[in-house]
Amino acid sequence: MESPEVIILPNGLQVLLVKGPGNGVAHCGLLIGAGTREEDKGKEGLAHFIEHCLFKGTKRRKSYHILNRLECVGGELNAYTTKEETCLHASVMEKHLDRALELISDIAFHSTFPLREIEKEKDVIVDEIHSYEDAPYEQIFDDFEGLLFRGHPLGHPILGFEQSVRSFRQKDLREYTNTHYVTGKMVLAVSSGLERREVLKRIENHFGSLRKKNTVTSRKPALRYRASEQEVAKQTSQLHHISGRPAYGLRHPDRYGMILLNNLLGGPGMNSLLNLNIRERYGYAYTVESGYHTYTDGGIFHVYFATDPKHHKKTLELVSKELNKLAEKPISETRIRQYKEQLIGQIRLAQENRLSVLLAMSKSQLNLGHVIPLEEIFARIQSVTTADLKRIAREMFDPAGTSTLTYMPS
Repeated sequence: MESPEVIILPNGLQVLLVKGPGNGVAHCGLLIGAGTREEDKGKEGLAHFIEHCLFKGTKRRKSYHILNRLECVGGELNAYTTKEETCLHASVMEKHLDRALELISDIAFHSTFPLREIEKEKDVIVDEIHSYEDAPYEQIFDDFEGLLFRGHPLGHPILGFEQSVRSFRQKDLREYTNTHYVTGKMVLAVSSGLERREVLKRIENHFGSLRKKNTVTSRKPALRYRASEQEVAKQTSQLHHISGRPAYGLRHPDRYGMILLNNLLGGPGMNSLLNLNIRERYGYAYTVESGYHTYTDGGIFHVYFATDPKHHKKTLELVSKELNKLAEKPISETRIRQYKEQLIGQIRLAQENRLSVLLAMSKSQLNLGHVIPLEEIFARIQSVTTADLKRIAREMFDPAGTSTLTYMPS
């Protein structure tokens, strides 16, 4: 995917223009720098609730007309909420790009949040919360973040709590969007094969008249971390276990080393160390993985597995063995070259999903102020040394700094 052209409109809205492959398909997304982290105490889940309610009516449209606007021409409209962002995105045939941009602008800035729809959506979200509680694989990650960031908004589940969701009022939605849905905290990205002038004209038509505004919000740093262990009885047949700690943020110089380390340990490849030595060799766990997720000023590293309770102790020993090897023994130059090639290949293949790449560019522009070119990413991966990986492993895998959460079958 080509590098984007960055344009800043007079109202402060950042725009990314990416030339498409000429296949007649266009993608666009509006990324807003506000998510769970911007919620006040007692309003947990508000950002996600607003994302749902944006589709419930505007000054011009009822819910049906919003949902049908792109669907009727074969397009797709969707949204998501994270701890730090809210995103509205659409994919359409290029001839309908103007329709998609106008609709995103309408729901982002002219939603009316009808009272009747708010009350209906509370039931929908509460049902979604309960469905997570019935899925331990999903719930354990939320609970683990709550353990790592106890007392901080990063530790709150994106869906919120039933009590907080039930308390939402129309004024809460309006106050949040008035404060955070502002041009200075947004990136609009478009990928299409249309002429630059034509795309920019359509963007200016639908977003150029917005008032310039940049609400400065101070994100509180995470509280001082203290490792802890917790066991919770759950009505499940399997035992679910997760362990880890806070990790490096988006701007940290060791971020790419951590990405590489996580990838070889328990990333998506079936040849990851954890998969080979726990699932393939012993058959103790169908799912065993590690993960690394970044925020603007921090991150999370974790190892997760689900297993029969009788294999819990042995699986823990095997996981610890792999972590200790990476922390104590340097990886050979041959193997590190292989792992780098694998990670770079995965990133190359991911470029085929143009919408995901476009939204990733938007996140980089929003949080870093620029989009990191693909070749620079590869160069940073290639620059990671065996000494770097060992040093990072010793810090991230230190048992003294590791928290654990286990769902024990009741």
